[in-house]
Amino acid sequence: MTHPRFIQIHTLHSYSAALLNRDDSGSAKRLPMGNAMRTRISSQCLKRHWRVAEDHHALSTLGVPMAIRSRTTLARIRDEIVGHGVSEELAQAAVEALRHGGLLDKAGKDRKGKEALETGQAVLLGKAEIDYLVKRCAALARDYKDADALKTAVAAFLKEEPDNIRALKHGSGLESALFGRMVTSDVLAQRDAAVYVAHAFTVHEAQVENDYFTVVDDLLREAGEHGSAGIFDTELASGLYYGYVVVDVPQLVANLEGIAAEECFQAPSERRELAAQVVHHLLHLIATVSPGAKRGSTAPFGHASLMLVESGDWQPRSLSAAFESALKPADGGMRSEAIKRIAGELKKHDAAYGALDRAYLALDQADIPNAEHFSLDKLANWVQTRIVKGA
Repeated sequence: MTHPRFIQIHTLHSYSAALLNRDDSGSAKRLPMGNAMRTRISSQCLKRHWRVAEDHHALSTLGVPMAIRSRTTLARIRDEIVGHGVSEELAQAAVEALRHGGLLDKAGKDRKGKEALETGQAVLLGKAEIDYLVKRCAALARDYKDADALKTAVAAFLKEEPDNIRALKHGSGLESALFGRMVTSDVLAQRDAAVYVAHAFTVHEAQVENDYFTVVDDLLREAGEHGSAGIFDTELASGLYYGYVVVDVPQLVANLEGIAAEECFQAPSERRELAAQVVHHLLHLIATVSPGAKRGSTAPFGHASLMLVESGDWQPRSLSAAFESALKPADGGMRSEAIKRIAGELKKHDAAYGALDRAYLALDQADIPNAEHFSLDKLANWVQTRIVKGA
């Protein structure tokens, strides 16, 4: 019996005249590959839009606490402690003790001479972790009215109860269960990522245009003045992007259920139901949620023209090699040609290694080997059923 250890998701998305992901100069991000420079969308950009999307399949609707990624998390914890009836002085002392206890990185003083509560980089903390820390610090503040005594008590609590923090149900939040969390603290739990996301790239050479535009001043125009109130330019790109995502099912189950990854398919099916539902939602988000800067002036919205899903217990492998030689507009229908390239790459892999279970959706005619053709809903249900059954 083959377990669905890895779910591989291949997509094609088409966008025109859009700035989907900018580099440090404000230009579209690029990637050299094969015989041509491509435009790309970073994995961080893609994950961010899937994480915060608000629709019927939003991750926030799954009933699993989300996480908060911020440089000002300590300030939020302080404010919530104050909300429990603790003085601001004691709340400040408590969060300073949290920091010095190894919870977050060190910082200098703010303008008022207090220890600054903004961390050097954004830190990911689960809502359950924040609530637990607030509750424990507020309780200690009721017993210790002196700031130094409270700091000592909080430091002792952090040394005594790290296992309790790590054992919180969904403590570090759904985002870390999906995309992982690196921490240097002995207090917080590190999470290995269960979802691996590649940078999406165009299957053809980069197609970019420098968009020159002006802003008209309405009042000056009424007064008979000519000219503009400003002259600007920005880079826009068009392209057909190949995307690739892998879900490590045992790791996802382990992160969500608190069991060892190797126990995933020996555990009762109920222990895989939440992970299966998460993947069901994730498929909808990958297919329908678009990234993009300058949304107001480019409307960079598009659904996947192809979504191919594979299930198996082999190490995953991308199909990006199908596009090492960039497609050319002269090749005709670029979407159809891209699908042919993917199908051809699959046939080569099937001949060399054997076929995986697979299914797909496509807007165009597609001859995908050894695959069933579904709508998005049926494709998501197909994956969800396999994960729950474990086969």
